[in-house]
Amino acid sequence: MLGKELTDLLGIKYPVIQGAMAWIANAELAAAVSNAGGLGIIAAGNTPPELLEKELIKIRELTDKPYGMNIMLMSPTAPAAVELAAKYRVKVLTTGAGSPGKVIERLKPLGTIIMPVVASTAVAIRAVRQGAQAIVAEGMEAGGHIGELTTMVLTPLVAQAVDVPVVCAGGIVDGRGLAAAFAMGAAGVQVGTRFVCSTECTVHPNYKNALVKAKERCTAVTGAPTGHPVRCIENKLTKEFLKLEYDHAPNEQIEKLGTGRLRAAVVDGDVEMGSVMSGQSAALVNDVRPCADIITGMVSEAEEILRKLGAKAQ
Repeated sequence: MLGKELTDLLGIKYPVIQGAMAWIANAELAAAVSNAGGLGIIAAGNTPPELLEKELIKIRELTDKPYGMNIMLMSPTAPAAVELAAKYRVKVLTTGAGSPGKVIERLKPLGTIIMPVVASTAVAIRAVRQGAQAIVAEGMEAGGHIGELTTMVLTPLVAQAVDVPVVCAGGIVDGRGLAAAFAMGAAGVQVGTRFVCSTECTVHPNYKNALVKAKERCTAVTGAPTGHPVRCIENKLTKEFLKLEYDHAPNEQIEKLGTGRLRAAVVDGDVEMGSVMSGQSAALVNDVRPCADIITGMVSEAEEILRKLGAKAQ
């Protein structure tokens, strides 16, 4: 069975994890992915604790399958999110933007599985030494905040460096990507952009349409001078960001331009001056489908590819 090491660890049917996307990865989307046999993830982001708690209550009403939560450790609301994860005994926690050591100490004794999202081998090794049970290796093809290494380089490097299941992320939208992830030594995949274009995702229709219409050179990376590069669909906002960066504007001015832009895209549907976070893989997304169709299609396609490769090898 594909990804058995990961599916056994997480208690899921398919080795497909939904990426944590602020303002997007809510209880509705996470529950749909979990009900379809994957692992849905609620993104804590900077969500106020009282609102995050409502999402954790809601997902229990929508699914009886395993689900997870993501915490950005640099967020001021991260400590409260950790305590909510403890209160509701969240089965799986993915982390980013910081060292997961204290989170592992707090939640692992409660039975929570910790899977840090990393962009380098060194960070992966350190996280495993701290007690992480799995690693998400995210390449720079991904949407939102990104690192410097591509998925094809990062995944095999991490897979050969640690002795826990590795999840490949960044650029995965279909069975071809899932099959490639297994070839690189991963035990499963994390998928973000493809799940934005699902019927259960509650983002504004304009956001989904922007991804469906995207071409191969559809994204731009902004924010590099601030130390927090972000990949989004190219639009008027990204052009303004890049102009400020070209003019060596102060980081404060660059950060001010970005305030509230993700909400503008996700909630209000402003795809020109909103931050339409997306991976390069948007160019491979051509429709909006139910999460169950996305996952089963991805797995069956990967199985067929691997069967054909196996036959050729013989």
